[in-house]
Amino acid sequence: MKADFFKYQAQTTPHPLAMTISHAEGSYIYDTNQKQYLDFVAGVSACSLGHKHPKVVNAIKKQLDSYLHVMVYGEYIQEPAVELTKLLASQLPNNLEKTYLTNSGTEAIEGALKLARRVTGRSEIIAAHHGYHGNTMGAMSVMGFEERKRAFRPLIPDVNFIKFNVSEDLSNITTNTAAVILETIQGGAGFIEPKNNYLQKVREQCNAVGALLILDEIQPGFGRTGKLFGFEHYNCVPDILVTGKGLGGGMPIGAFTSSAEFMNQLQDQPKLGHITTFGGHPVIAAAALATVKEIIETDLIAQTLEKEQLIRKHLQHDLITEIRGRGLMLAAITDSAELTNEVILKCQDEGLILFWLLFEPKAIRITPPLSISNTEIIKGCQIITQVLDSIKE
Repeated sequence: MKADFFKYQAQTTPHPLAMTISHAEGSYIYDTNQKQYLDFVAGVSACSLGHKHPKVVNAIKKQLDSYLHVMVYGEYIQEPAVELTKLLASQLPNNLEKTYLTNSGTEAIEGALKLARRVTGRSEIIAAHHGYHGNTMGAMSVMGFEERKRAFRPLIPDVNFIKFNVSEDLSNITTNTAAVILETIQGGAGFIEPKNNYLQKVREQCNAVGALLILDEIQPGFGRTGKLFGFEHYNCVPDILVTGKGLGGGMPIGAFTSSAEFMNQLQDQPKLGHITTFGGHPVIAAAALATVKEIIETDLIAQTLEKEQLIRKHLQHDLITEIRGRGLMLAAITDSAELTNEVILKCQDEGLILFWLLFEPKAIRITPPLSISNTEIIKGCQIITQVLDSIKE
């Protein structure tokens, strides 16, 4: 199978990890040699409840017995999508009341950008340096990392950039600006949190000039930071909220949410202003509904902050310069990209899955399932520190 993987399936890097998967359950992934790996990545923050969570699996099986895809998005009333969007509205501020379901986070970003231009009648989008919002052409256009965009230019016009956490740049948000798009916590940049009321200042400037604020919660959303949504930490409510990853419990999904007044503008002038065949797929919506219910009906969100402190306590080593992030969205920073690479690869050999971040080569991604146990956290931290000890020697 490994030979076929390289021959027939397109890869994204010259050196994929190429682990051959047998099965996965809870906090563990197993290869075809039946080696067990503790998962400290959770499908890049996507598997909120770990692998094969029984409530998610049961929701999928139940929906399979009723129907799969029946019609393009928005035409037929399908219970899983209706119940999911209703539940999201019940958990969000009043202005975030109507949700459009997509197949992925990057598709949700595309919809959010279109919606902002449609609502404001303006074209300029302002994004952040080192921001990441996906890899389709619109999402790539608001990516703040030229090295990854250069080969695909020209991208969409009228996109300008500001520095995250730099208040002086906010004067660049003007009456020409349709929207400012920011990650609530910058992911690819190294899990950079907003500081000094930065998001509130962005919100105030958007209000002053009539621009919309889009917050990308594809990674921080659904309990990962110790709140259901990351923006709840920072006293800043967006005009458009984008989610994905952890919403689906391991199934592919994205969503953008705004007011009914704004979202209804996608219905007409032109009609079919934003369409998708498989967005809101009933099986995926059923999985997402089960996932969100489990997150909000248990104490997993409160546990997330306790688990963060457990990681910080047990991941102290002089080769780790700092641990960035919040909740179970953490990045351990080393002195060099070479050291980070060595740690990630050696930890995999030792049965622990870690991963990289896009724009910060010194960062070790630590984003385990919210459902990971304290014992599993300590075990994973011990593997990391033992590997660091062996490198230091």
